[in-house]
Amino acid sequence: MSVFKIKGGRSLKGEIIPQGAKNEALQVLCAPLLTSDPVTIHNVPDILDVNKLIDLIADLGCKVERLQKGTFKFTAADINIDYLKTSEYRKKAATLRGSVMLLGPILARFGEANIPKPGGDKIGRRRLDTHFIGFQNLGAKFNYNADENLFNIDASHLKGCYMLLDEASVTGTANIIMAAVMAKGTTTIYNAACEPYLQQLCLMLNRMGAKIGGIGSNLLTIVGVEKLGGTDHTLLPDMIEIGSFIGLAAMTKSEITIKNCRIDMLGLIPETFRRLGIKLELHGDDIFVPAQDHYEIETFIDGSILTVADSPWPGFTPDLLSIVLVVATQAKGTVLVHQKMFESRLFFVDKLIDMGAQIILCDPHRATVIGLDRKQALRGIKMSSPDIRAGVALLIAALSAQGESEISNIEQIDRGYQDIEVRLKMLGAKIERVALA
Repeated sequence: MSVFKIKGGRSLKGEIIPQGAKNEALQVLCAPLLTSDPVTIHNVPDILDVNKLIDLIADLGCKVERLQKGTFKFTAADINIDYLKTSEYRKKAATLRGSVMLLGPILARFGEANIPKPGGDKIGRRRLDTHFIGFQNLGAKFNYNADENLFNIDASHLKGCYMLLDEASVTGTANIIMAAVMAKGTTTIYNAACEPYLQQLCLMLNRMGAKIGGIGSNLLTIVGVEKLGGTDHTLLPDMIEIGSFIGLAAMTKSEITIKNCRIDMLGLIPETFRRLGIKLELHGDDIFVPAQDHYEIETFIDGSILTVADSPWPGFTPDLLSIVLVVATQAKGTVLVHQKMFESRLFFVDKLIDMGAQIILCDPHRATVIGLDRKQALRGIKMSSPDIRAGVALLIAALSAQGESEISNIEQIDRGYQDIEVRLKMLGAKIERVALA
């Protein structure tokens, strides 16, 4: 167990390169299980959740070779399906919500699978119905063994069909796509997620020999094929890290250049931070955030309070609402943050209130932030990271605060952010990882 000790109130300066996208990695790293041919994946982030998934894939019998930092070659020629029945597998998979992404490719190629109820962030209910109903639509049969906390699935006769998803779930859509690419006939998925990471998965599968049409839209058509081959794939930069660094620059009055952002894939992220008053300059594929003493939140055209809410792509990602909330604490003006998807993600605001922020938690989904306009700096405190995104939001708050802060449970932050303290130190941050006795 370790903690971060942070001396805040310092302006930072320099360049930072975002890691490969965590949410894309948890999808595309499972795709090599669809083929016995080698698949090479570049820009893989060295973070806890991704490393756990790679270990699970290796435990299944897939040959995993680390060619260089961030580049792995996967050869799934000899998969041991019986490993799915072991207590070791169930224990490991239960600690990682991303383990559910193994289902689609395993069902498509081998016709059977079982998986424990996955773990992950404690940010409210995150149901798996979309995944399982999609598999059922394709002809899979499954049951839940409550005594063993285990899902058993028989997918020996997958057949293409039309389906209308009950929600535009990113992981649900990805899982159904990977199950459908080798099903007999044509599968049509309406109300499909269309996030950039989902587009990346579809493009990767097409290079492997799949036939997926409608990429980038919410209507996908998949013509099943008998076999897939190998490919090379490069992950996008992590849009959540990019947004986090924009928020960091604003809160700490820092001049930061975020390199190689794939700006064309960021959607509403730059514009949302601009509406909070943050100046951004786009230099090619880099984002330059100049140092700002003050930033002012816009209102709506009729003068009413700005609301920032999450919604499926191309709406604003829920993973950055924690950052928006923290950034607003030092802005001039007021904003309502509406977290629609998860009912527990705003519960970290009590720590910000302890630091001196003016926030009204209206209910589990909504918080009103009254910006301090730098008239009162946040103060350093001891706190704990409840989940990945809230943890980084608290880290940003601590870097802007006067005095020293201590953040425990930083393993949550490590799940999603690679070498975060090392990269922040390169910008001039005073942050140390201290192991507890």
